[in-house]
Amino acid sequence: MLSTARWTHVALPVADLDASLAWYERYTPLRTIDRRSDEVGQSAWLAHPEATDRPFVLVLVSFDDRRGVRQPQLTPFAHLGVELPTKEEVDAVAERARAEGCLAWEPVQLPPPVGYVCAASDPDGNVVEFSFDQGVAAKVLEVFGEPESARP
Repeated sequence: MLSTARWTHVALPVADLDASLAWYERYTPLRTIDRRSDEVGQSAWLAHPEATDRPFVLVLVSFDDRRGVRQPQLTPFAHLGVELPTKEEVDAVAERARAEGCLAWEPVQLPPPVGYVCAASDPDGNVVEFSFDQGVAAKVLEVFGEPESARP
């Protein structure tokens, strides 16, 4: 049962739901958990399988009246962020994105707290950043402490 307010999702419009789902499942740790269709259009929810204690969902929505029309929302700097465990994994994402023609930012080491980053563009042109040593999770733990679910 929910006992406090919680940030739950970000929603993005997409032109081709199937292409976007395939891209996010290929490039991020997100997996499709729900898919719906009605007279307005289609939508899908993607979530991180290991984040069940505090789930956060990326909602992709394709409206029937806009099908096929790309509507990038996160450009040129606004972006979604994915923290990876190693610098080599950032390089691997960049290599794959470069080969597939969707690399938005080449890998680069930036000053703290940014760390080592690259970015790729999803099928609609939205930017997804991949980072190593950015310390987002570490900062949350530093400020708020370990979650109760992780305590013995």
